Amino acid sequence: MSDRHPSLLNTILDIFVPIHQDGHKFIAIGLLATLVGFFLWDPLGWIAAVITAWICYFFRDPDRVTPLREGLIISPADGRVSLIEKVRPPKELGLGDDERVRISVFLSVFDVHINRAPVAGRIKRSVYSPGAFLNAALDKASEENERRAIVIETAAGQEIGVVQIAGLVARRIVTFSQEGDTIGVGQRFGLIRFGSRVDTFLPPGHGPLVSVGQRAIAGETVLADLKSPEPEREARRV
Repeated sequence: MSDRHPSLLNTILDIFVPIHQDGHKFIAIGLLATLVGFFLWDPLGWIAAVITAWICYFFRDPDRVTPLREGLIISPADGRVSLIEKVRPPKELGLGDDERVRISVFLSVFDVHINRAPVAGRIKRSVYSPGAFLNAALDKASEENERRAIVIETAAGQEIGVVQIAGLVARRIVTFSQEGDTIGVGQRFGLIRFGSRVDTFLPPGHGPLVSVGQRAIAGETVLADLKSPEPEREARRV
């Protein structure tokens, strides 16, 4: 248990979230544009300032508290669970033709875009596929959009597939980890600029513990439990 006591100072400091280094160059460009804008015309400067503030917000990189129990699959992305269905995984994952449960998390431009490993293990495969920039919420986006497919093999030999999918606004998938790297659960492995989707493929025979419409938090929300016999959960919007 933490011995940190709530205080007014801590409450204020908690508002300020670290910014990932990938966003530094965009913030620098925004600040320069803001200075030039104010020099040319005040309203232009204010517009640039608002855009720069949004860039800072987009690249925020908050700490997360990740469950460590073996068998848990944690959400790799912040956003709303948009699809849960059994499908054949993309061929680039190399997971065979057997259907697996796919959990899709859709990220809006207001969500944290840092992606985190759903399990601990070795990155067995990492494949980039160029493609279109359709609405990431569409089912066919998983096969037609620009994407990066990653397979993480756990110590127990189970393979978890994760696919980062670019969307209408997103134009760049950034990867921090390479094929062959060992990665810890909840560890940052990439990000997508600026709005996108992340699919997680469960091992055959396992179901989700989340529901469509639910909010997921990268590094914290449990998507599935490979060691639990609990059936799929039912849910309703209230």
